[in-house]
Amino acid sequence: MKAIVVGGGKVGYYLLKTLNQKGYDVTLIERNKKICDKTAEEIDANIICGDGTNPEVLYDADIEKTEVVAAVTGKDEENLVICQIAKVNFNVAKTIARINNPKNRTIFKALGVDRTVCSTEVIANLIEGELNSSMLRPIQTLDRGEMILAEASILRKSPWCSKIISSLDLPEECLIVSILRNDKIIFPKGNVEIKEGDRVLIVTSVNMKDEVERCIMGE
Repeated sequence: MKAIVVGGGKVGYYLLKTLNQKGYDVTLIERNKKICDKTAEEIDANIICGDGTNPEVLYDADIEKTEVVAAVTGKDEENLVICQIAKVNFNVAKTIARINNPKNRTIFKALGVDRTVCSTEVIANLIEGELNSSMLRPIQTLDRGEMILAEASILRKSPWCSKIISSLDLPEECLIVSILRNDKIIFPKGNVEIKEGDRVLIVTSVNMKDEVERCIMGE
């Protein structure tokens, strides 16, 4: 597999180092010459000093033979442009963009970026999981922060209490993966009844979390 990483900051540096150690053909593009020189001293890899939004620089990085382009600069707008050029100009199969503002995820997807990674959102979800005392508590992020594994504590007043799983009207992008009852793990078959005190583990998208919680709470 051949990949191009644009952005030689900490994220780009460790991406290059990790993929290079695993034997992948990776090229790093970074506009800061000092960063390029320092990285070249530490990692034996292809490094190009140039602007990753310049098609000629991407061409020099052999983008026509590249399967994945990861834009991980510190600027969302720059990462979007890089992914757009890779898709439109060079028909790259997969593009991955780092985003700092979670609100930008929608526009990145709408404009054809295959994957987005938002460290802000991932960390926020982890913090929320520690601080949240509500019925639905995030405990882990999945799929680069787009999905969460959450735990729902079932109270007597919950519409889910004393219902079998097949009778529940689950929101879209919501999956019950297991039920914890006392010290037992119960697999969520359709005829399993959810009882008061159960802890239900759910996988859902970040965008659907509030709706899932409303269903569990009956609001």
